[in-house]
Amino acid sequence: MNSASSIFAFGPQTMLSLLVFLAAGTLAFAVMVGLRARELVRRRAARVSVDVDDEPRGRRSLRYSGLRAAQKLVDYAVKHYSSSDTKDVKVLRQRLTRAGIYDPRATAVFFLTRIATAVVLGVAAFFVVPMLGIEGKVAFWVYVLIGGLIGYLAPSFYLDRLIARKRLEHMAGFPDFMDLLVVCADAGLSMEASLDRVARELGDSYPSLAANIHMANLEIRAGRTMSESLEHLGDRLGLDEARSFATLIQQSDELGSSIGDALRVYSDDMRHKRLSRAEEKAYALPAKLTVPMMVCIFPTLFVVILLPVIVRLVTHNW
Repeated sequence: MNSASSIFAFGPQTMLSLLVFLAAGTLAFAVMVGLRARELVRRRAARVSVDVDDEPRGRRSLRYSGLRAAQKLVDYAVKHYSSSDTKDVKVLRQRLTRAGIYDPRATAVFFLTRIATAVVLGVAAFFVVPMLGIEGKVAFWVYVLIGGLIGYLAPSFYLDRLIARKRLEHMAGFPDFMDLLVVCADAGLSMEASLDRVARELGDSYPSLAANIHMANLEIRAGRTMSESLEHLGDRLGLDEARSFATLIQQSDELGSSIGDALRVYSDDMRHKRLSRAEEKAYALPAKLTVPMMVCIFPTLFVVILLPVIVRLVTHNW
């Protein structure tokens, strides 16, 4: 009786502890069951190739939502411009190709970049112009419009610079391309094998030219004629010499003349043109140096010559 009464003396505390333990254990068991069920669902979804993020809250993150929205925007723009065959879109595709950008989504990305830069620079001008102390509502909006216009035209200017850089590379490497073709023709290689060999040789010195030659060779292997592939090569390079080369190969094939002799004559012509361009730049150098000499050198000479005279005049020391 005494032992039983001692047990029942602490009955409320014991019951409260027991209830807390049972509640905590039940909650922990429920959490473990839920996590296990979620892990099983994730594994089954992975087996059927369902796109499930590794992070539990990955789909609800701001970064994931932004990437999804940007991807949908790019896909919509690509679908719109890929089906468009207007003159402006064709010209833009040609410019992108000459700049060395061959991605089929490049047209859509270019337009989206143009809009984004226009908006960013316009908003930047909206906040920066008041800090410069420019007064007047008309002047304020004029500067904002100028900022948006600069942002709209900036991608086009950058693309023009890329095209000019690639064109200089193509112009510098085309005579070497012709010389190597002559060597391959004299060695007895066919035109396709010569193009493949020349592309591999020019890969280190002129990577853009080598890539375009390799693309022309792939077009020939895909079933296009030599003339069509070389015409496309000339359009991608943007050089009159490349178009003339395509015309030369076509005429030699139609008339049945020796391609090796035609390549040798055309190679000599390309070499003379490169020498003529170098001489033209050398002859134009004195005229180009006139302005820097007048701006930088002549004032220094005048100061060195006239400074002693000015000092004597000021100090009256004759």
